[in-house]
Amino acid sequence: MAEVISNAVEFLKEVFTPLVNNIVLFIIIILIGFIIGRIVGRVIQKVLHELELNNILDKAAGIKIDIEHAIGAFITYFIYFITIVMALNQVGLTTTVLNMLSAGVIVVIILSMLLAIKDFIPNVFAGLFLHRKGFLKKGDNIIVKDVKGKIIYINLVETRVQTKEGDIIYIPNTLLTKSEVRKIKH
Repeated sequence: MAEVISNAVEFLKEVFTPLVNNIVLFIIIILIGFIIGRIVGRVIQKVLHELELNNILDKAAGIKIDIEHAIGAFITYFIYFITIVMALNQVGLTTTVLNMLSAGVIVVIILSMLLAIKDFIPNVFAGLFLHRKGFLKKGDNIIVKDVKGKIIYINLVETRVQTKEGDIIYIPNTLLTKSEVRKIKH
């Protein structure tokens, strides 16, 4: 019986010792990497502040962005990312996590593209419909909702109307096909 217990203890040591070592190394890599990332990010930010990068951008291009802080933060998070990849590699999870992260980024990109074109495509179809019917032309005076003015430009996506006050109103073509549009004779 003692021999069975001894063999079981040896087996558990063989199995769990590498796992415990990898987890300890994982934690050490994360701690050291995050400390280095924070220090390097702050040093970069201070160096850029000493160079007065924000003032140079403001004077040269009129851009008022806190670029010093943005670059420092980018460097910090980049080091955090490299640290996490190295730590995951120590435990053997790098490929799995990076594949999941890549899939997440691809999903976000696809959703962003879909949201970006959700209004564009209906406006193009409405523009084609308006062009095909031809009942609105450049120079027509119209009233749409609360907008009264003269059409100065029509394309596939929008129609520009100039009011009596000289304001230019951009009206999406879908609004022209869904709303009551009245032509005014002059």
